[in-house]
Amino acid sequence: MNKAATLQLSAAVSLILASATAVASSHREAPFTGDHPRIDATDLYMFRSYEANRADFVTVLANYRPFQDPQGGPNFYRFSTPGRYDIHFDNNGDGVEDVTFQFDFADYVKGQALPAGGKMTKIPLINSGQITAVDDPNINRRETYTVRMVRRTSAGVSQSVLKSTNGEDRFDKPLDNIGEKTFPGGYANYANQHIYSVNIPNCATPAKIFVGQRKEPFYIAVGKIFDLFNLNPLGPQFNGNNNDLEAKNVSTIAMEVPISCITMPGEPVVGAFTTAVEPLVLMMPDGAGKRILQQRSRLGMPLVNEVIIGLPDKDRFNESRPRNDAQFLQYVTHPSLPTLVQSLFPAAKAPTNFPRTDLVAAFLTGISGLNQPQNVVPAEMLRLNTSIPATAPGAQSPLGVAGGDLAGFPNGRRPGDDVVDLSLRVAMGALCVLTGPTDTFKVGCMPSDAPAGGLPFTDGVRKNAQFYQMTFPYLTTPIPGNFNPEPAPGATP
Repeated sequence: MNKAATLQLSAAVSLILASATAVASSHREAPFTGDHPRIDATDLYMFRSYEANRADFVTVLANYRPFQDPQGGPNFYRFSTPGRYDIHFDNNGDGVEDVTFQFDFADYVKGQALPAGGKMTKIPLINSGQITAVDDPNINRRETYTVRMVRRTSAGVSQSVLKSTNGEDRFDKPLDNIGEKTFPGGYANYANQHIYSVNIPNCATPAKIFVGQRKEPFYIAVGKIFDLFNLNPLGPQFNGNNNDLEAKNVSTIAMEVPISCITMPGEPVVGAFTTAVEPLVLMMPDGAGKRILQQRSRLGMPLVNEVIIGLPDKDRFNESRPRNDAQFLQYVTHPSLPTLVQSLFPAAKAPTNFPRTDLVAAFLTGISGLNQPQNVVPAEMLRLNTSIPATAPGAQSPLGVAGGDLAGFPNGRRPGDDVVDLSLRVAMGALCVLTGPTDTFKVGCMPSDAPAGGLPFTDGVRKNAQFYQMTFPYLTTPIPGNFNPEPAPGATP
């Protein structure tokens, strides 16, 4: 296949992968996670690091706890201490995780007290004064975590990830961004002290880890979309609507790992997904309780569960693993989203080719010639071809592969990639318009199957790499807790 055909094919198939992810990211996507935000995975990003001199690394960002108001005091936003957060990598395409990093959290309340009428009374806040350092004396609640690596080849034996500097196995999570009075040296300076160089077992090159609050990176007109697409889907692609997540924060688990530590020799494609588990007590026949860990959240490709999986199966999807995704096949072969869009905008005719075997191939296996493993077993996860070089921030296209940028979505996912616009367009048949019976990749549909497939659907919100940091952990400093914009004088509340 010549270069032009390869680019056209990659762009077309990237669009169909986006359709399987629908119109947003995975915020409050299921009944259980909607009620338990601490274990709600919101986004997963995986990309070749584009920070200078980090070309041999892959960055993975797993975000949790959606819709964080910066003014979240006095306790702000913690990770679950009885739970566990995992990042999984499949490096041979069989749909089963080969390398897993497990994050366990712990809270330590110091019980700081102040004199009051001759008695020492414990304070009600998580800090007693200004903070400038890791485990500063003024921190009243210390949140820490450990990281263990489990390799499938070692029969499930876990090994600790250790600090490169001193070999310690416990890491500090920074306090959330309470405000500039609390952090006189600037929150960024304080948070950056929690970027750790770490040694991964059987990995010669040190990696990086950061866990802490970040500004919400995802962008979408979420309010209008979930109000039955109450927007103009063919309006301006830039600044057409407000980004409803612009004033929110999120909790991030970030890793920068050497490519050689998570890939197999001869196979550059790696798949990833993140899960969260929490303890569940089962009552036994003798009346005793048995404590087990139950998976409650799962995320690979953005927003599969939120608007693709039917409401009765959302919790079940979150409790499943990619290798068992055949049970959800109907949601991909007969997706309801295009029909919903047509019902709201009658001129936007939904594609008519059923079953959507093209979606099945792209959604579960990766794109042939782009990010499909050599011996792939169908399983939904975010896939990255690590042999494709990173694109410099200034040259990145928010439309990823569809914009001619092979280092972007759906070949992994970067913070600036616009999965929303891609999803809207493909849901209405963009792939059918771009392909035909003479193409090398047979997608099973024609332009006549998708009357609206060539329309530039959009939610009117777009960013790019320039909105984010250019260095690890890439996501920007969280909005401070004292952020509280007042309405202009005379404005109606």
